[in-house]
Amino acid sequence: MKSKFKNVPIDEDTEILFQKEAKLDNYDVLYQKWLWDGIAAESVVFVEEDVKNLKDDEIEELVKSSPIIKEGSKITLQHSDDGFVFVNFNFDI
Repeated sequence: MKSKFKNVPIDEDTEILFQKEAKLDNYDVLYQKWLWDGIAAESVVFVEEDVKNLKDDEIEELVKSSPIIKEGSKITLQHSDDGFVFVNFNFDI
């Protein structure tokens, strides 16, 4: 089976420590734990087409419903030019 996430872009300065394809609610996602410039964090990556009917705040709320988010964690959301939506959280500086 071909992965929806095989073309997820990775900044050249980012080290992916762990990643796993999973489900969040009914959505296929890629979970990543990464390190960049001394900052460790985690991401849930969606295929933009899969969440096209959701607003950004709805995507954030969906991710916040996951038990992997630490209480009070800052969350950032970014749309890539490659057709993915990154929701980043659990920043450890």
